[in-house]
Amino acid sequence: MFLRNKKNKISYSEITPKQSFMDRRKIISSSSFFLSGYFGGKLFGNIANAESLGNKENTLNYNRGYSVLNSDDVLNSKIDVTTYNNFYEFGTSKNDPSEKSQNFKPFPWTVDVGGLCLNPGEIDLRDYIKDIDLEERIYRLRCVEAWSMVIPWIGIPLSKIIKKFEPMGSAKYIQFETIYRPKEMPGQRSRRILPWPYIEGLRLDEAMNDLTFLAVGLYGELLPNQNGAPIRLVIPWKYGFKSIKSIVKITFTKEEPLNTWKRMAPREYGFFANVNPNVDHPRWSQSRERRIGEFFRRPTLMFNGYTEEVSHMYSGMNLNRYY
Repeated sequence: MFLRNKKNKISYSEITPKQSFMDRRKIISSSSFFLSGYFGGKLFGNIANAESLGNKENTLNYNRGYSVLNSDDVLNSKIDVTTYNNFYEFGTSKNDPSEKSQNFKPFPWTVDVGGLCLNPGEIDLRDYIKDIDLEERIYRLRCVEAWSMVIPWIGIPLSKIIKKFEPMGSAKYIQFETIYRPKEMPGQRSRRILPWPYIEGLRLDEAMNDLTFLAVGLYGELLPNQNGAPIRLVIPWKYGFKSIKSIVKITFTKEEPLNTWKRMAPREYGFFANVNPNVDHPRWSQSRERRIGEFFRRPTLMFNGYTEEVSHMYSGMNLNRYY
């Protein structure tokens, strides 16, 4: 089990809507990624061509398990998750990603991995990695804008990928980069929104934490374009803008990466972006949040409720300053 808090164990069959739970079809016999480059000589299997998989059959095979959630955490609907989100590459309105991402082509897709590592190469999403199977994890997601959801992601822990590339001792951070395709992503046609491509980063110990997740699906299916297809980061104890979407590049670095929002507004956004109800955004309170689908606001939890799993990484740090 990947979570240590044992207070509230909720089985997936209990929290997942019955229709979604029963309709899941298994078409991939052992799901993961294939590492090429230095690992390119070892091909452990082939799934159906990713283009046809994305167009004709979206279901995934994955391992079910348990999530540790509070008793009042209820899974958001697929409609909530796929029609209300921020993905400025497609526009700044909450419905822009779902309405303007139809022309985005998530396959074929590779992710270049390099920098301070012994085995630079690439991840090819059409193929497998030996001994790495997909799993479903239900996480709370807390947006910096003070709204939240509960989402069933499918993917693998980022640490399993990192270990394959063997970061050097000098590597202290890991940087991520979103794809730049303005012809397919209309929001990227204007640099008045953000400087493109979108950049995010983590300290290496944060990236290696078991909760840090590379997602390739949700609700038993491949990631929709509007949710970061075909591969995105999910870091449940941090504000949502840290969970970068449509990743094409991963780089191990010695210096702290300058993430996009810190570059844009350093007085409002920092590097760590840990969910903290005691420190307000300069323009709004972070003490409470609006769970999508609920009328009343609820208290925000420190580290979004994952204190036991992540607080040890920040011992000695001043958590009373913004981010």
